[in-house]
Amino acid sequence: MLLEIENVYKRYERQEVLRGLSLGVERGEIVCLLGASGSGKTTLLRIVAGLERADAGRVLFEGRPADAPGMSPVPPEKRALGMVFQDYALWPHLSAIENVALPLRARNRRDAFRQALRMLERVGLGGFAQRHPHELSGGQQQRVALARALAVQPKLLLCDEPLSSLDAGLRDEMRDLIAEVVREHGLSAVTITHDRREAMALGDRVGVVGAGRLLQIDSPRNLWHRPRCEAVARATGAFGPWPARITQTGLQAPWGLCHYNAGGADLPSDGRASLYLRPSALRRLEPAPSGHWSARARVLGSAVTGEGVELRCDLHGVTLSLPAAEPLPAGAAVALAVDPAHSLLYPSETEPESLSA
Repeated sequence: MLLEIENVYKRYERQEVLRGLSLGVERGEIVCLLGASGSGKTTLLRIVAGLERADAGRVLFEGRPADAPGMSPVPPEKRALGMVFQDYALWPHLSAIENVALPLRARNRRDAFRQALRMLERVGLGGFAQRHPHELSGGQQQRVALARALAVQPKLLLCDEPLSSLDAGLRDEMRDLIAEVVREHGLSAVTITHDRREAMALGDRVGVVGAGRLLQIDSPRNLWHRPRCEAVARATGAFGPWPARITQTGLQAPWGLCHYNAGGADLPSDGRASLYLRPSALRRLEPAPSGHWSARARVLGSAVTGEGVELRCDLHGVTLSLPAAEPLPAGAAVALAVDPAHSLLYPSETEPESLSA
């Protein structure tokens, strides 16, 4: 195990930011931590980097403590890691090659500029070595930041929202580059993001962080198909919740009753539930195929995107997005076939509101 985070706590004044969070990162693995602002993921990254101290718990690199009670923490420059920040963190008065060479010169590397140029070439910026940050695009600046992080040949790369400042068209390109160079150099990486698409595409494993805890960590596929709790379902893009009831004859949703086998789920055979649906469960189709719910959503608005038209609709109190061939006026009805096989069900603590018979 390259990195081990054991039961880490962190508090700022009266706010508990991390609450006993534990995480392990294997050699050669990319772990993406997904969570909203304030979930604790940036604080965790800073503790791993040595920029913050944990109040309790331990951080170990290759089995050796870097931060633990009763010891002086290992300083950031001794932790064999590189960092890529959201805002690039480049020195404006230095050229691209000087920015990349800076950490190498701090280590008294005689080949600092040769190694810096090699890394700039690796990220496709060999011809931009003498340009200053203001002469580079946002995507190019982030490539310089990545080259700088990799120049010191770290064992672990830490990325703090590395793509959030980029235009949408550049995010996929930069995401693929990060994955490519991390694997090419045999590194491990921990990257944090609030973008579920980015996390699912980049991570070998994805961890969902909420309220200072690691709610679930798994492969993207397992996280998508088997989210452990409602918070993980929401974080990974499921629509909901709707009140539902599991009965002996099927699953009662606000729009009707449908046969559903809840076997294997941690749910009572006859009781209340919170229902979530993956986007793949919803199809604009009438009449609904056998074994599907038939439902009607109300259009709230339409937007033309780069990939077509997106309808924003209300389905029994939950707002969802649906692809469409053309815009529809607000208030229009949309017939939906809803596949119960894509349902996600969780125990509910409250009595469902009125459900159709």
